[in-house]
Amino acid sequence: MGQPLSMDLRRRLLAAIDEGMSCRAAAARFGVAPSTAIRWQDQRRRTGSFAPKPQGGDMRSRRIEERRADILAVWEARKDISLEELRLALIELGLHVSVAGLHRFFVRHAMTRKKRLAMRSSRTAPTS
Repeated sequence: MGQPLSMDLRRRLLAAIDEGMSCRAAAARFGVAPSTAIRWQDQRRRTGSFAPKPQGGDMRSRRIEERRADILAVWEARKDISLEELRLALIELGLHVSVAGLHRFFVRHAMTRKKRLAMRSSRTAPTS
């Protein structure tokens, strides 16, 4: 993902617009797309700030965390359930989530889903 354009460029472009230049003319002068100049102008008008918005980060886990009780209820009912089976059970409850999303949910909460008990290492032969 690219880096946001500098605050200096944003400030100079918006100053040119404030002096009477159109958004498209200011965009051409400073070498940015017209839609960028229009978007910056609109952002400043709506919020009072023209700083870049945060980039990246987790955008979907909030939706899964809101339904944590449903996920854990299905999982507690059947501890030996696979992630795919859990995903299908959650679809019946109205939550559409991927197997990878469920895996990240369990990792985030440090919950293991091992189906067999841990055993001591064998000195004579490998156990797994």
